[in-house]
Amino acid sequence: MAMTSTAQAEQKQQVGNFDIHYMALNSTFITPEIAKTYGIERSSYNGLVNITVLNTSQDEHPAVPVEISGIANNLLDARITLDFKEIREGNSIYYIAEVPYRDDQEVNFTIAIKYGKQLNTSLKFKQKFYVD
Repeated sequence: MAMTSTAQAEQKQQVGNFDIHYMALNSTFITPEIAKTYGIERSSYNGLVNITVLNTSQDEHPAVPVEISGIANNLLDARITLDFKEIREGNSIYYIAEVPYRDDQEVNFTIAIKYGKQLNTSLKFKQKFYVD
């Protein structure tokens, strides 16, 4: 995906026959062209969450379209509902959401992911954001 950056390590959680790849990064890591294409605000105070779900039971582990929702909260317990956008590039399917933050702030993510009757799970992780 053109949106990923080597500055952030992608993480993965395996649930049954599915690999859930996720990462959170500062929106300034993406190019202005990518931001414009997908309506993303590039800002030192705006982060992105990127989720992809792959079906490992099929050859080539194709991405699958999922129902996805989530919330983010910081240590002051300010809750933000994540508004995920589906992005399709060729055979790839990504879900991205923007999350505002302040400098040196840790954000906790709770994301619900569902794919028919085959996958119904919750993903929890935290990411520390810095203003660049």
